[in-house]
Amino acid sequence: MNRYGVVIPAFNASATIRETLLSVAAQTLRPERVVIVDDGSSDDLAAAIGGIDLPLELLRQDNAGPGSATTRGFAALVTPFIATLDADDLWLPGKIEAQLAHLERQPGTSGVFTHMRSFRDREADALAPTATPGWSRSTMLIRREAAESIGPMVDPPGGRGEMIDWIARAREAGFVLDMMAEVLALRRIRPGSLSYGRDAARDRGYLEVARLAMLRRAQSKAGSS
Repeated sequence: MNRYGVVIPAFNASATIRETLLSVAAQTLRPERVVIVDDGSSDDLAAAIGGIDLPLELLRQDNAGPGSATTRGFAALVTPFIATLDADDLWLPGKIEAQLAHLERQPGTSGVFTHMRSFRDREADALAPTATPGWSRSTMLIRREAAESIGPMVDPPGGRGEMIDWIARAREAGFVLDMMAEVLALRRIRPGSLSYGRDAARDRGYLEVARLAMLRRAQSKAGSS
């Protein structure tokens, strides 16, 4: 039952995605399928991923956001487990094997995340001194039936916060999500990436995510009263 697939949303990621895919290929357990969803890129993503020894499938859509691209990737997989990964981040080789072992030990857990460390673009040997809990697309491994039940990842205004919203909805629905202590993923800090630095326009997504969470709580209280 260790069959898993990988979903990678990608937008103008030709400069980094090859290294990302090589980190997938280096896993101690090989994925059954790797679905890359090109979210309306203007670069040549197909050329960047050529010749990599992985069962790759490249899908394309008009630009709609990383949540939309991830959701489309979910729909393309039938494996019991789904891992997700941003197109500029990296996995360490034993990540998936450790996470699958965790889920096997914890049958009531729907998804598992890991700690991660950051590095600046082109400086993979210069890691941040401390690790952080990676409540992130790049660390997640989840049971497919849970992902389907949680529903689509919704891209808020500005393009940030879709994972925060999706994880919150998962917890509100009663799904158990664990955080492993091991550092098993690396997050690339790259100027120009969607998550880089503070940006008032992009950060509007976080405000919308908080508003939706408060609205769901209010509706839940009204329904139980």
